Amino acid sequence: MATKNPSFNIILGSSSKARKQILAEMGYEFTIMTADIDEKSIRREKPEDLVVTLAEAKADAIVQRLLTDGPLKADASTTLLITADTVVVYRGTIREKPTSEKEAREFVKGYSGSHAAVVGSVVVTNLVTGKRYGGWESAEVYFLEIPDEEILVKPNTI
Repeated sequence: MATKNPSFNIILGSSSKARKQILAEMGYEFTIMTADIDEKSIRREKPEDLVVTLAEAKADAIVQRLLTDGPLKADASTTLLITADTVVVYRGTIREKPTSEKEAREFVKGYSGSHAAVVGSVVVTNLVTGKRYGGWESAEVYFLEIPDEEILVKPNTI
């Protein structure tokens, strides 16, 4: 597939395999940089506010690192930084990435025969102009009963 972004560069501010796959399948070339932030130290009451704040904090950290490490490519007419975050809301509680295999299994077991909301955000920062746009979206996910023997956690997914 031909590259779709010859006039601008993209930095994906995420280590998410799914986000990498989406951009790659769309034919975009991009660089990956991750933000070194303490996500647990950033709290918001509403999940919509939390995911946007986290995506903005990731963008801020990457921009700061780019400014510290040196200038952006001089030949780039535009460089876009894409950051994102996602949480699950289950029975009124915000759930982020599980911290262990045990917690991941507990999460999935709880979803069995139930439903949860997935709230995600994307923030795009133009590193040349400094303009930033972002937003959030949510979806309700309904689960059938999941037998215990089907609740497996793949290595390197948590």
